[in-house]
Amino acid sequence: MSDQHVFTVRTRGQGLYEFTGQIREFVTENEVESGLLTLFVQHTSCSILVQENADPSVQDDLREFFSRIVPSGDSKAMNWLTHTFEGPDDMPAHIKSALTPTSISIPIMSGNVALGQWQGVYIFEHRDLPMTRRIAAHISH
Repeated sequence: MSDQHVFTVRTRGQGLYEFTGQIREFVTENEVESGLLTLFVQHTSCSILVQENADPSVQDDLREFFSRIVPSGDSKAMNWLTHTFEGPDDMPAHIKSALTPTSISIPIMSGNVALGQWQGVYIFEHRDLPMTRRIAAHISH
């Protein structure tokens, strides 16, 4: 097995998309007892988060919060934007991505990612249209 991999996550518009299962499988296949998993999203209009995966209302509230602090580009409050040629969701997506992480590190302990009981790993999609997102992964031993 390789200690590097690129995950793909297909999104269907703004929201959080969990891919914890793929990460757990990658770590298991590499038979790593102890190390550090680094995940880096290869895009500028989405981000990566560790977030609660038990109650979907957490994801709804996060989406709503970010839409309030960074409204759509066609909102009157955003008429100062100059980067508009990719649509009204593009520059707000870049701003949201600048406010949230594009990489995370997760310890590997006893052969598993050391996530808490209610934690999952998500792509936080900031664009309206469906996208295929790439996340580079690396295990350090």
